[in-house]
Amino acid sequence: MYILIGIIVIIALGYLFFARKQKTVIPNNLANSIYRNLLNEHVDYYSRLSPDEKTRFEKLLSEFLADINIEGVGTEVTDLDSVLIASSAIIPIFGLGNWKYKNLTNVILYPDTFDKEFQFEGENRNILGMVGSGYMNGQMLLSRAALDKGFSKSSGKENTAIHEFVHLLDKSDGATDGVPENLMAHQYAIPWLSMMHQEMHRIEQGKSDISPYALTNEAEFLAVASEYFFEKPDKFKHMHPALYDQLSLIFNQAPSDSTELSNAIKS
Repeated sequence: MYILIGIIVIIALGYLFFARKQKTVIPNNLANSIYRNLLNEHVDYYSRLSPDEKTRFEKLLSEFLADINIEGVGTEVTDLDSVLIASSAIIPIFGLGNWKYKNLTNVILYPDTFDKEFQFEGENRNILGMVGSGYMNGQMLLSRAALDKGFSKSSGKENTAIHEFVHLLDKSDGATDGVPENLMAHQYAIPWLSMMHQEMHRIEQGKSDISPYALTNEAEFLAVASEYFFEKPDKFKHMHPALYDQLSLIFNQAPSDSTELSNAIKS
């Protein structure tokens, strides 16, 4: 009998130790309001949400930080860095239920731009962010300078971190080709490609305010247009209503109107 009781006590203590250890692994920094204050101050998308939507955003952000490792190269990762990186990840998937970035394990933060050899010192440092491939598969590299600028009041239509997370969404079906098949019904793929090519032609002619970088290929068009869609949704809807409607279907949200956003989100 005593032996049985002893075994039960050991199991119970082990369970309590494991549960306590798990709680320390999953970040709950939102509970102490530090992250919430940073969100309100730096993330316009979050500030436009309803109270219930903010709670859901915080939950998704906390889960992202529990799942994904963020490390600095030549710099220390701050609370603000973590909030901005996680927000960049959550914004594109906020209307997609419980979507997880299964093709990402690490985000590597550089103090500024870096080169093709992943060096942040010396010449030819012109990369703001990138999604790794090959032996770097599962890695995302970001410049803190670009990260901060994307969430600054002077960011305009650009947000490098959102751009890179849209690439990850695009890549989730196995091909980074500008057609995120996991997010759109098959019958919409060809119309979407046609719409992209029409707008790319307008960019070439100087008749579009979408960045010429979108001409690189279809994948870059999707990422560049998505930056604009999330950063300046009202202007994007006015200037590009058809593209806005299509991206609203892809991301299952309409960020130009918080009430539309609320109605579109799938819990």
